[in-house]
Amino acid sequence: MTMERSANAHVPGFVRGVIATIIGGLLLAACGGMDVEQDYPDKRGNTYRTEKYWEKQSTIWGGDSGLDLFGNGKKATEGSSSGGGIGVNSYLWRASLDTIAFMPLASADPFGGVIITDWYSPPEAPQERYKMSVYILGRELRGDGVKVAVFRQRMNNGGWVDATVAKNTATNLENQILTRARQLRVASSEAR
Repeated sequence: MTMERSANAHVPGFVRGVIATIIGGLLLAACGGMDVEQDYPDKRGNTYRTEKYWEKQSTIWGGDSGLDLFGNGKKATEGSSSGGGIGVNSYLWRASLDTIAFMPLASADPFGGVIITDWYSPPEAPQERYKMSVYILGRELRGDGVKVAVFRQRMNNGGWVDATVAKNTATNLENQILTRARQLRVASSEAR
């Protein structure tokens, strides 16, 4: 009697394994006909199909939206002339760098459009020093597309103390940058 029970005890385990294999196979076969690709939202809440979305994307090194820091890309329009890699107008960017080239740069971010200089003391006034921040505000070459902030300090009792800056200094620098940007744009259009 013990032998019959032990032989019968193996049968239900074997049957359970066969049934589990059959059910697993049916489940896998059922998945073959399903559309398992899902829609995923982007940061703005729009949905896109993952494969279709990534097929449209280009790398920063090639394609139509390749890295183009100096505005020579094919996608540049007449007013903007900014490449896929730079977030601001390339003429304003280059003109800003040209205009403040006499000052040492502390940082320059072409994607955010911010240029910050280090302190600079002119040779004719070693007791004064200046620092500038230039902000390029958009992709189009416009009169309000650049903003300059100028900081001035004077030497007083062995330490630097903040001093006032003439009201028209920042405006004059902005106008010089805009003039240079227009010159660069004209030179670029004549070269084509």
